[in-house]
Amino acid sequence: MGVLRASAILCVGVVALSAAISGAGKWLGHTIALGGHSDDQTVHEIVIGNDVVAVPANAIRFEKDRHSGTAERLDVYLSWPDLEGYSKEKSDLFNHTGKDGSLIFLTFEPRMMSRDMSGRFEPIYRQLIEQPGLPGPGDTTLYKFTAKSGYMDEELAVAGRTGQTPFVARCLTDDESRQSLAQCQRDVLLTDGLSLSYRFPKTLLANWQAMESAVLERARFMLKTGAPASINGS
Repeated sequence: MGVLRASAILCVGVVALSAAISGAGKWLGHTIALGGHSDDQTVHEIVIGNDVVAVPANAIRFEKDRHSGTAERLDVYLSWPDLEGYSKEKSDLFNHTGKDGSLIFLTFEPRMMSRDMSGRFEPIYRQLIEQPGLPGPGDTTLYKFTAKSGYMDEELAVAGRTGQTPFVARCLTDDESRQSLAQCQRDVLLTDGLSLSYRFPKTLLANWQAMESAVLERARFMLKTGAPASINGS
């Protein structure tokens, strides 16, 4: 009974935290800041806890954060598939007025959980989803959340990986999905003190392997200090 109670408490905690994270405008709403972009490629070093992230100004999403120094978190936006920051040539994409390309939003922030999203699948998410799931893009399986899960208007995308924990992402559904630039989100532990969450269009689930590899390679290139996470579901 003690184990079940602890699991239930952990489950409630994860749901509450995730709800708080996703509740602010349902992950970007239908727009991003249309002004305030910069094509300046000066690299700034941002200290988050014991880690340093080096990012060019044109990839830092908010103007107020485009300087070196300490920060509680850092928001980055990159074009897909080249994973580059803003440029005048890509202004339509970053202003959400063009039809070609996609944006991926990354957030570097202090690690708050012992497991990343992949590591939380078995102990947490499996208890919150309805069975069976439905086939999804890129050999994923899409699961509906139970009514009591706390994840309103969301579904869980899961794909197995040989010798690893599964790829897991939460995605918006229905009206919420159509109003968002990045319908899916996933988090990964980068170091013992730093977590990366990234948001992406649901259409990229069809090519999630290449996307995951490219995003993590880019994030780790930006990371200048910090040992790899000792518990990492990716």
